[in-house]
Amino acid sequence: MEAKILGVGNALVDVLVRIPSDDMLSEFGLPKGSMQLTDEKQQSEVYERVKDMKPQIVCGGSAANTICGLSKLGMNTGLIGKIGPNDLGKLYKSDLEANGVHSHLLGSETHTGSCISLITPDSERTMVTCLGAAAELAESDIDERVFDGYTHLYVEGYLVQNPGLIEKLYDIAKKKGMRTMIDLASYNVVEANIEFLQHLIGKYVDVVFANEEEATAFTAAEDVDALNMMNEYADCVVLKQGRRGSLVKVGDEIVRVGIVNANSIDTTGAGDLYAAGFIYGQAQGYSAQKCAEIGAVTSGNVIEIVGTKMDAQRWANIRSKIKHITQ
Repeated sequence: MEAKILGVGNALVDVLVRIPSDDMLSEFGLPKGSMQLTDEKQQSEVYERVKDMKPQIVCGGSAANTICGLSKLGMNTGLIGKIGPNDLGKLYKSDLEANGVHSHLLGSETHTGSCISLITPDSERTMVTCLGAAAELAESDIDERVFDGYTHLYVEGYLVQNPGLIEKLYDIAKKKGMRTMIDLASYNVVEANIEFLQHLIGKYVDVVFANEEEATAFTAAEDVDALNMMNEYADCVVLKQGRRGSLVKVGDEIVRVGIVNANSIDTTGAGDLYAAGFIYGQAQGYSAQKCAEIGAVTSGNVIEIVGTKMDAQRWANIRSKIKHITQ
């Protein structure tokens, strides 16, 4: 059966802006590298400070970034999310479909959610998110029939703050024999939901993606120790280590893969696009080593641009490099 990937996540419009220093993060009390949920008032205050810094406005959301990347790699994909009736909602839906993703978007009277991504000179991003309509995605919105024909389920960890919803998603997927995946999203999300995440992953999840901070929040350990401890919950664990590359454990096999040479200007979407490359490799039946190498290529390319939307020529180069890896 041909692989078909269904993603579920917060449908957010991204506002990407490069700031001159960490001072603004301190001004607003934002932990560097974190994702902070806020209301429209606080987000508006942040936007007022950056609106003259030439922000780039694009469609995003962690799961959507990964699913769009998979589509660009030639995979059959779909996305479940919730948007509002405003122009941003219309833009989001049209952009998703323009990227070749089948839309399973639900509507709301609340405005479409958005995320301001503050990019410091070291290319790290700190996110200020107002979920808007995205927060209204509920258990009652999930129609089991949407899952028909899909072979893989990919969920962003931000949805863990709605435990009933996320457990229903995985319960349906397991009943339908789908391969299940999660990205842990952000270390503060893990810290706030550790017991539920341990339950969820242990019961439902086949593949876990985490960066170093998220893995430490989950296990209180680092590097291989963290990898081994997470492997007690899921058979396949991917530990993304930034400039150090990635560690992957599948069963008893451990693989370490470095990064590709890149001129990093914005790490937004690096983990999301790594996941896209890795999932693509797994769907094609490649080894853990090759999957991680493909992930390094996709993530290494996206950090060379602002945002996550790479042009056709860059995607052509990525596909060429993947062909070389897999020959």
